[in-house]
Amino acid sequence: MPSSSSSNFLLSFLFALTASNCAAKNVSSSSSSPRQLSVDYYAKTCPQLELLVGSVTSQQFKEAPVSGPATIRLFFHDCFVEGCDASILISTTPGSKVLAEKDAEDNQDLRAEGFQTVSKAKALVESRCPGVVSCADILAIAARDYVHLAGGPYYPVKKGRRDGKISMASRVPYNIPRANFTIDQQLKLFNSKGLALQDLVVLSGAHTFGFAHCKQFVSRLYTFRGTKQPDPDMDPRLLKSLRMSCPQFGGNSDIVAPFDVTTPFLFDHAYYGNLEAKLGLLASDQALFSDPRTKPLVLQLGKDKQKFFQAFSAAMEKMGSIGVETGTRQGEKRRESNVQT
Repeated sequence: MPSSSSSNFLLSFLFALTASNCAAKNVSSSSSSPRQLSVDYYAKTCPQLELLVGSVTSQQFKEAPVSGPATIRLFFHDCFVEGCDASILISTTPGSKVLAEKDAEDNQDLRAEGFQTVSKAKALVESRCPGVVSCADILAIAARDYVHLAGGPYYPVKKGRRDGKISMASRVPYNIPRANFTIDQQLKLFNSKGLALQDLVVLSGAHTFGFAHCKQFVSRLYTFRGTKQPDPDMDPRLLKSLRMSCPQFGGNSDIVAPFDVTTPFLFDHAYYGNLEAKLGLLASDQALFSDPRTKPLVLQLGKDKQKFFQAFSAAMEKMGSIGVETGTRQGEKRRESNVQT
């Protein structure tokens, strides 16, 4: 993958040309009839696609490792609202009363590095394969790249998604899991997306790297579920450490803590061992070990990294197919990543 100064200059130049946007113009599809997702969808129209995206993700990962979990979370939030159609990238029209997904309250802490990754990759791909590749496919490929760059599995990404035209903040709250969700609540949401209990446990493993803001777990530290006591399913040492950074009231809203306290920058299976040791950061994470329906799989994945990698690859393919728009009658292929609603 290119990493020379000339390559970096090219990426920066192309990024500037598109002004950080994945979109604005509709592009007619090269397909004459609806098609299913396939690994070789762009084999003839943009054969160098994965190398192009890979050159961006590898450089971005070196410069800002947080781009990895940021992009994977972006992919998750995109797929769970309106399906995997890059609608999370659309911006609200200035002055409009209808906010786009990215401006929903639940998406306010999505890191800029995720959006930047897609914008940079889209700019480079457009320079070589104009009007061919959707932003939705680029996001799916970038998420896979970061999993691998952080030490996780490299799995084939099926392509052929089209970019959605609808992006509404009002559709976000009931489609995104909350940090304090019980297993019942998580299962109900995942089931509504065509995902099963195993997918819930396996996809939660993406919390093997990345960070969360205090507001996502502060209630566990002081008054868990209204008890006025901390969550008993949190290791006392972790509780003490988190309380030092996250006071019950006030505090710095920018403070974050790692999901995985043992290997926070690696994509591995330590997340599951942490749950067994009561070191899960979010209540929704730790609940996976507490609930008898999910505990057996947590124990299995904590002991077998390859089993987790294989299961995660399959679950990402399954999630990446949620509500996809394909063919000529649905969606569009944006030239840039950020079209206004």
